[in-house]
Amino acid sequence: MKKYNKVTPEGTRDLLFEECLARRHVEKTLTDVFSSRGFNEVVTPGMEFYDVFDPGFSGIGQEVMYKMSDHRGRLIVMRPDSTMPIARLAATRLQSLPKPIRLFYTQPIYRNNPALTGRSDETVQTGIELLGADGMRADLEVIVTAIESLSKCVPDFRFELGHAGLFRAFAEQLPVSDDLREDIRCAIESKNYASLNLILDGLEESQQVTAMRTLPRLFGGEEVFERAEPFCSGDQSGRMLEYLHELYNSLSRRGLGDKIIIDLGLVQRNDYYTNIVFSAYVEDCGDAVLLGGRYDNLLGCFDFPMPAIGFAINVDAISKIMLERGKLCTVLPSDVLVHGETGFEIEALSYASTLIEKGLKCENSIFNTKAEALEYAKTRGIRRVDCIGNSIQTINLA
Repeated sequence: MKKYNKVTPEGTRDLLFEECLARRHVEKTLTDVFSSRGFNEVVTPGMEFYDVFDPGFSGIGQEVMYKMSDHRGRLIVMRPDSTMPIARLAATRLQSLPKPIRLFYTQPIYRNNPALTGRSDETVQTGIELLGADGMRADLEVIVTAIESLSKCVPDFRFELGHAGLFRAFAEQLPVSDDLREDIRCAIESKNYASLNLILDGLEESQQVTAMRTLPRLFGGEEVFERAEPFCSGDQSGRMLEYLHELYNSLSRRGLGDKIIIDLGLVQRNDYYTNIVFSAYVEDCGDAVLLGGRYDNLLGCFDFPMPAIGFAINVDAISKIMLERGKLCTVLPSDVLVHGETGFEIEALSYASTLIEKGLKCENSIFNTKAEALEYAKTRGIRRVDCIGNSIQTINLA
């Protein structure tokens, strides 16, 4: 039987040295932004009951979840999303807290992606959830936090802003099955005009069909709102477009207009988004590095109804981009190698501790002879060796 003890499962990988430093740097940079704005950290289990992610309201297909069973035979999944576990947490542990509740997290999610897509099945995300707050003030706070967070790491990103309700308002009026409606959504999301037209050509022409054809092309700046008005003449869609326009104008007044692209074809995969949605892209990465939006109905699924909005940032993608751009320091050798002569091993460890307390990066020699310690220091680029015996001898290496 073939053994797989020297490889990682598909969609996963080991991280080494600079990659670990990069991830920790990005995590700290982003979480510092969140905590400075009054968000408090929570951590949810890596395993959850399948019911937490019921595809009926999560929009996450069961085929992408890693599943197992517990000792009672109940279905367990590896966490494929962080928002729903936090909704569960809020509904069970945070009911007595005053609103709004500001939370942030840094943890991996697990999704079984199709083979050969190049996507990771294990991805570290960090993000925020603002629970119990609705309206323009809350939306502005979360979007500004998202933009400022990314600006700390990759300032050349593109931020796209849309409204999930527009697609639903048009789609509900189409005489199609739920499966075909999902096919339309996927075609709009990927801006696959050929596939979208093929589906819509089979329907009788109407204002809703024309709107669907046009949605993926409605992206850009201020001019998008004027182009979209003919398709948003109804009370519901008109209010959505008006609110999005007001939000865009407010962000522009803060000087963020050059960062934001309006995309009315932005339709997220997760079904729980109800209002504004947004994402961010960086040129060096094909997938979105940030996804977010408003999900006012989700907490009602956990019997704790209240409005909410949040976003998640792909830490691994940001770390990879920063490493490739040389934005992070490489792993540096230790400042000092401390070698204890025979019989002075404890003294050497104590001496190393004093150097560490002074802020030096200090490594302890595990070699029996001074010659071996010096050879090791040369190969590792350590330029100072302190030998501990009856006295302390410092040897500086070129």
